[in-house]
Amino acid sequence: MEEQNQSINNNAMDLKPKATGIGGIFFFTENTEATNAWYAKNLGLETSPYGVSFESRDVNQPEIVNTLQWSPFKKGSDYFAPSQKEFMINYRVQNIEVLVEQLKANGVTILDEMATYEYGKFIHILDHEGNKLELWEPVVETR
Repeated sequence: MEEQNQSINNNAMDLKPKATGIGGIFFFTENTEATNAWYAKNLGLETSPYGVSFESRDVNQPEIVNTLQWSPFKKGSDYFAPSQKEFMINYRVQNIEVLVEQLKANGVTILDEMATYEYGKFIHILDHEGNKLELWEPVVETR
């Protein structure tokens, strides 16, 4: 299994640096607990304090499990700053290091340093209208 994961990671790194899908949808709410409870009761979402992680399979490589994180944030949180919007989108990307270099060359505002966790690498940028975007290169998970 480890050899398979390494092979998939190497193949992904050979591909053009780009967004490959939506990794998360984040939005402000007055009361995160009430919002989670409403969605659990009315739409059957199995929420946690962090929202919900939806899983799906990669169409071209069905052994790869993708996730999309849905998370309400307490209104007034500075996590979306400096954007003034009520939402933030997380884009799943591949080859994030090269992508960030291309973004810098294109004059895109990079808001922070790349952060690495056991579940992937993250960095935040601003689009041309000042919307904060989160870029995430997930660790490939196979099952």
